[in-house]
Amino acid sequence: MIDYIIVGGGLAGISFAEQVRNVSKSFVVFNDSSQNSSLIAGGLYNPVILKRFSGLANAQEQLDEMKKFYLNLPTQLEGKYDFALPVLRKFFSIEEQNNWFAASDKPTMAPFLSTELVLKNYAGISSPLGYGEVMQTGFVDTKKLVQDYHTFLAEGNLIRNESFDYSALEINEESIRYKGIECRKIVFAEGFGIIKNPYFNYLPLDGTKGELFIIKAEDLRLDVIVNTSVFILPLGNNMYKVGATYNWEDKTSHPTEAGRAELISRIDEIIDCDYQIISHHAGIRPTVKDRKPLIGVHWQYKNLFVLNGLGTRGVMQGPALAKELFEYVEFGTELRVENDIKRIRKKS
Repeated sequence: MIDYIIVGGGLAGISFAEQVRNVSKSFVVFNDSSQNSSLIAGGLYNPVILKRFSGLANAQEQLDEMKKFYLNLPTQLEGKYDFALPVLRKFFSIEEQNNWFAASDKPTMAPFLSTELVLKNYAGISSPLGYGEVMQTGFVDTKKLVQDYHTFLAEGNLIRNESFDYSALEINEESIRYKGIECRKIVFAEGFGIIKNPYFNYLPLDGTKGELFIIKAEDLRLDVIVNTSVFILPLGNNMYKVGATYNWEDKTSHPTEAGRAELISRIDEIIDCDYQIISHHAGIRPTVKDRKPLIGVHWQYKNLFVLNGLGTRGVMQGPALAKELFEYVEFGTELRVENDIKRIRKKS
């Protein structure tokens, strides 16, 4: 008998797998690649809501857990995944500047918002009012992380690249059987795929489609992430990741002409140099209507758990939420009320 089946091999599933692996518990991951949000994600981590210059709950804790996560990845993973890089918020008015400095004076925001105006001129972008710098920011190469981690799992025979058949579950009080595998617990970390999960599809995971570009701009000279109506993230060799759109209606993972037009319009508002669109990507973020994560135990089966709803900040939230759920499962540590799915009443 193994300890865990983990359903889902994206950021959420990997984050939980690391919690299990670090205490030498046994597990196997099921992943069918039906959800690609982790593979095409922007990968940014940023502790500030830049629309309102306000902080995120438990931001420092999440950042600290994220850093530990990357430090403790298996030694077989020799790639670099975490890239610290400043995020600069372009100012469009004196009022925005004033709001920034008012926010940076707050004790809760001081670790994240610089009080010094950035007036550097970056080739390809006009910003006469300068930028505000967000600290403790950067990006994660989510595609490389997921691919490399799956290779690591495959080498240990710890991953099954197949769809999970919910009808094949045999749930008993002390154990669960699934196609010849006996385990103690199952954690579902399927992202938007939860809509097909009969045990947790009552949860209000809405899903938000996001589209982004990879562009080449030889005259754009950025060594920081610029954030306005979209982010522009330097990848090296004059390549940049640009995104993202938000669509609450379309639940397909295919790029659209509407998304393309929106991205082009926003890019043209920011940069004043030529660029070439190299590729266009789309995915469904696992977002929740109340913007809170979804973690906890099934209302009926005490050995079924969920880790979902990481939304637009999965890179930053994933490791901390995985730790919170793991400690709840293993040690009975209370979940934060705002994260616990007990806040959601199952409709009969």
